[in-house]
Amino acid sequence: MKTSSLMKIGTGFIVLFLIVIQFFDTDKNIAAVPSENAIEKHYVVPGHVQGLLKTSCYDCHSNTTSYPWYNNIQPVKWWLADHVNSGKRHFNFDEFNSYSKEKKLKKLDEVAETIREGEMPLTSYTVVHQNAKLSDIQKSEIEQWVKEMKKQIE
Repeated sequence: MKTSSLMKIGTGFIVLFLIVIQFFDTDKNIAAVPSENAIEKHYVVPGHVQGLLKTSCYDCHSNTTSYPWYNNIQPVKWWLADHVNSGKRHFNFDEFNSYSKEKKLKKLDEVAETIREGEMPLTSYTVVHQNAKLSDIQKSEIEQWVKEMKKQIE
């Protein structure tokens, strides 16, 4: 009997906690206006490559995220906000032109390497966003574009 009462109290606290945290919001990563530093405003990004980047990279590596329905539920909302903020700190396509020449070249190398090695897009992302998975051909297209971009910058 004592264990049953403790289980009910514990369950009640968990339910109450889950209800209370729903009232704590996060800022959404949705830019009011397009950034003047966006990569496509300063460099040639072929349409098909831009489409691949938007589908597979931009939710975490740009100033505008397309949020899924479950982003309205805590603690998932906190996790996604942290994930997006971390992605933008590592690389942000919408702030690319604000980077120094050296940083641009380094970030482009990282883009090619992480995609080639299958590190990006993250598996935790592609599980839910199946269309974000990149085929070997798509990876090659992005890698070729990176090579061309580096020539433009150098």
